[in-house]
Amino acid sequence: MQGRVLIIAGSDSGGGAGIQADIKTVSALGGYAMTAITALTAQNTLGVHAVHNVPEDFITRQIEVVLEDIGADCIKIGMLHRAAVIHAVADVLDSLAQDIPLVLDPVMVAKGGHALLEPDAVEALKDRMIPRATLLTPNVPEAEALTGIKIDGVADFDLVGDKLSRLGAGAVLIKGGHMDGETVTDVLWREEHAAQVFESQRVDGRHTHGTGCTLASAIACGLAQKMDMVAAVKRARAYVHQAIVSAPGFGAGHGPLNHGHTVAPFDVD
Repeated sequence: MQGRVLIIAGSDSGGGAGIQADIKTVSALGGYAMTAITALTAQNTLGVHAVHNVPEDFITRQIEVVLEDIGADCIKIGMLHRAAVIHAVADVLDSLAQDIPLVLDPVMVAKGGHALLEPDAVEALKDRMIPRATLLTPNVPEAEALTGIKIDGVADFDLVGDKLSRLGAGAVLIKGGHMDGETVTDVLWREEHAAQVFESQRVDGRHTHGTGCTLASAIACGLAQKMDMVAAVKRARAYVHQAIVSAPGFGAGHGPLNHGHTVAPFDVD
């Protein structure tokens, strides 16, 4: 099954994260990607240099026309930036997409440190988006910001996962990439299920821009293709790991991944 994924997120002009990474990821994994762009960023591997807001009515119109015609098997949400955007997106999804699985990547800060979620938008995210998420995918700083709990190690993931689940998320994947150590540990927390621990060898290097966007979109693609949650996470992690290992080395800062590593080259006679 190809799987239709509607991606609601911001644009990264450098191509490493955001909508650009999402489209590449879903396409590389055999899905069909559609988009509703929530913000435009002037961005490269050195950071976010400017953000241009997209009007809320145009964001919702993008969502409406896609869902009314093409439909979606899963929705992936990334950068929403402002409280008004969160409320607008939540309203249209409540109207048109109540039964569609949703993967929410709570994008708060870019790799270079630029804030991508305004302070007053955090409560809107917790009130309107997290309760309808099938899966929430915070990294450690995002999980701390959403719960107020300081994470000192993987042992804290269970408490944080429980608190995030109480906000309404169906499942929470806490990503441990920001923590020290040779092993990257992610934990999938689901109420009434044993916590699922995923581990992989850390890849040294600075070419990790867009890993969060990429992982969430890869999982969304798996869910759209009717994979179960654990299988979708396993495939997504393996895809991201290889994308980091084979990163092209572009840029002077946090470089992009190799999203196309699954696509075999072909010759034309």
